[in-house]
Order: sequence, then structure tokens, then C-alpha cells
Amino acid sequence: MSVIIPVRNEARNFPRCLESLRGVGEVYVVDSHSTDETVDIAHSYGAKVIQFDYQGGWPKKRQWAMDTLQLTYDWILMVDADEALTPQLADEILRAIQDQRFEGYYIDLRMYFLGRELRHGGVNLQKLSLFRRGKGHFECRLKDQDISMCDIEVHEHMVVQGEAAKLRNPLLHHNYESLSRFIQKHNEYSNWEAQVLLKLQPSIEDLVPSLFGNQAQRRRWLKTKLFRVLGSPVLLFLYRYFFRAGFLDGAPGLIYCGFQAVQMFHTKAKMYELSARKD
Repeated sequence: MSVIIPVRNEARNFPRCLESLRGVGEVYVVDSHSTDETVDIAHSYGAKVIQFDYQGGWPKKRQWAMDTLQLTYDWILMVDADEALTPQLADEILRAIQDQRFEGYYIDLRMYFLGRELRHGGVNLQKLSLFRRGKGHFECRLKDQDISMCDIEVHEHMVVQGEAAKLRNPLLHHNYESLSRFIQKHNEYSNWEAQVLLKLQPSIEDLVPSLFGNQAQRRRWLKTKLFRVLGSPVLLFLYRYFFRAGFLDGAPGLIYCGFQAVQMFHTKAKMYELSARKD
């Protein structure tokens, strides 16, 4: 199996991720000229490091890696530096890729934030992280992107040609970044999302929003509807923190739910700014 890890200044997160991948297959680290010890850590685990220079446009980092790297194996596992496999998940993956019925697999993401597992607030996601080479691609929701929008796919989803199943064991997401870096990254995400939601240019959305589709389709449908509602950032916070019981996760749950609402507010404010400029 070929593992692709997109990175930029991930020294705090990286050792846990790479340690969990020992014996899984070849590991490619696609770096954006990190200024910390990220590359040295990757080399210490025997990973192959490739530099990515983003100048805007499409493809972004993950799709570029899939299109460019000389991968040895027929299956690709796409993980982030702040994610880690459990031994149970690693074993399940090695069994799953022997099954000829499926072209991809969804994996649950178990979220840890500020040192605590978040069990509530509707934060846990499913990611199509494992797929057969040549059968998967990221949808392009915004073609004319620039460097202010981050060099990696934000909420573009992986789409596979063929049947996909779901694995039982979760992928662990440990966020060891400072809150300052967390806010910085999500500022870039909101630059991208404001453009997408305003639909200032044509997009290709392979993942059609649908209330009755899979988890990703439902979340996209709900987001599209919610953004049109007055006061939607406040409603999002109330939904996550009270209705989905985010308060049971203590202070980390409060901070995470608050950040999600602020992220929506930033996106809506940038949508207003873009509309005003257009007028």
C-alpha cells in the first residue's frame, strides 16, 4: 500500500502519525517547504519526501500527489500528519485491500482536541481515505484558486468510481497545534469557502448535496441551507453545544463548538465583502 501525507510545519504532530504507519507500506510525505523539523522527522522514519510548490489553481496538494508520484502499490491511503492508525485499523486495512468487491473505504475519524476526545457536538466524520489507485479523485469545487486559500484541498471530497464500503476501526485525529495555528489555517479555509458558497465561478461538484445521501452529502446539503439563514453562526453553536451535547466535552467542547460558529461567521462576512466588491 502507498501512503500519502501532505504536510507543512507538522513537527509536533508527525511522530505519532509516522510511528503508526510502520510496516504498512511505502510512505510519501508531500511537504510545502516546512521551516521546522518536519522533513528531518520524515527522513528518520524512512519516508520519501517530495516538495510541492503551489502557485494557485488546480490541482492542489493531494490531487497533485496522486497525479505525480510514482506509486508502487495499487492502493492509496491518504492521511494527515495529525492522524494516526491504531494497530486494529492497520490490520483491517491490510485485509480490506484484498477484497476485490470494493474500490474504496470510508474510515471514521475520532477527534481529539486540546488533549481530550470529543465524543459529542457532532464532530466525528467519515473520510474516504483508502482507495484503489486510478479509481479515486478529488472533486474540484473552485478552479481559479490562489495562495490565500491554502495549498491543500479543504472540503473537496474524494470520489471513487465503483463500490465503497466502511471500515469498523477509527482513524485517530490528535490536534497538537497551538490554537493560534488552528485559527490561521481556518482563516485560509474561509477564504476558499466564501468563494465556493457564493458560486462566483463554475464548479464541478461530484458530491451532490442531498439530505438522503451519505454523511458528506448530508453535511453539504445542511451547510448550503444553513448559510442562507439569518444568525446561522449562533444557530450552529446552539445546535452543536446544546442539541448535540457538546457541553459534555468540557472546556475543549466549548472552544471547539465556538470555533466552528466563528468559522461560519468569518465565511459569511467574507461572502458579504466579495458581494460588495462585485457590486
